[in-house]
Parts: sequence; C-alpha cells; structure tokens
Amino acid sequence: MDCGTTLVKYVLFIFNTIVSIIGIVAICYGVIVLNSVNAVEIDGTVHFPPQAIVPVGLITIGSIVVLISFCGCCGAIRENVTETMCYAVFMFILLILQSVILVLLWTNKEKISDAMGQVIESAWERESREAGVFEAIQKSLKCCGVNGVVDYGAILKLPPPSCCENDSCITANFYGGCRRKFIDLVTGSTDNAKYFSLGLIAVELIGFIFACCLANNIRNYKRRNIY
Repeated sequence: MDCGTTLVKYVLFIFNTIVSIIGIVAICYGVIVLNSVNAVEIDGTVHFPPQAIVPVGLITIGSIVVLISFCGCCGAIRENVTETMCYAVFMFILLILQSVILVLLWTNKEKISDAMGQVIESAWERESREAGVFEAIQKSLKCCGVNGVVDYGAILKLPPPSCCENDSCITANFYGGCRRKFIDLVTGSTDNAKYFSLGLIAVELIGFIFACCLANNIRNYKRRNIY
C-alpha cells in the first residue's frame, strides 16, 4: 500500500483514538455532574430534578462518540473497507443530526426557555400531590418555589429549609424562584453547547473526509491487486 494511504490510515486511527478519549472524558464528566445533582426518594423511587438532563445528555453523546470512534479505529487499522465506510456513514448521520439540532438551538431560544419554564411549573404542580418532588430542584439550584417564596404562601405551606441559605430561614435569605434559575442554567448550557457543537462538527467533518479517502484508497489498492 502506498505511503499516502498508510499515512491516512494512521492519521484516522490517531484521530479516532483522541475522539474516543474526549468521549470518555465527556461520559466521566457527565457522571460526576449527575452525582452532584440532588435526588429525592419518594415511595422508594428516586426522582432526579430537570437539570439532570444536561449530564444525561453528555453521557449519551459521549457513549455514541466512543462507539463510532471505536468503529473508525477498527476500520482504519484493519484496512477494512466495510468498517471504514460504516464509520463514514455514521459520521455523516451524526453531522446531519448535530447540524439540525444546532440550527434548532439557534433559532428557538425563546421556545426553549418557555419549555424549561413549563418543566418547573409542572414539577411544582406535582409537588402539591407528592410532597418532596420539588425539593431536589430547590437543593440543586438553590432556589425557592417557582417564582419565589411567595409560592409557598399561596398554597398555605411553610417554605422548607432548602429555600434558604444554610437551611436557616429568615426573611432576608430566601432564594429566588426556580423558574428563572433553571432557565438561566439551561440557556447558559445551550449557549456552550452551540459552540461546542460547532467545533465537534468541524472535527467530525475531518474524520468523515479522512474515512472516505481511506476507504477509497483501500478499495482501489485491492482492485489493482486483482489485476
């Protein structure tokens, strides 16, 4: 096999090894963040607050990246056209999906904010039926009620210690509402995700091009050997 093809093969292998490491780091970071999210156990069932979506998303994306990169490594090092093309196809699909998600994130910021606000309001409505459901959100976000401590007054309940700094409630140290804090958290995470996705798309595009080049070179090399 010519030097160019060999170079592409090892570049693709090293590239996917690095991407796999990044995917593993994303999974580990997601697990750490998920462990830091306060969960509440109600009737034997563990409930995670809405902000657990972010680390779960990281773990999911990291797992997909590791699997695809592993396929790319195998295809490159074994000089297998089928595996390399499968990797290229997966990369292409991932590129399309990420591009669509990126466009949606960029063009639907207000809708996303409204949807996140609705998540908090739904959790608050559930709190009236199952006491303690909202507790995990308040502990994780350091917030109180949907719009503030007044929400507890509206339902004739005393605010829990999680509504206050150091679990010591006096008028001056009540946290703000969870709706605003959750929207700010998701908006910040979304903004970071946009730029991260742009970088990831560029990296994946490079991987896709290298995979196509390698598969084509291997196919041509084998075809020439037949003759």
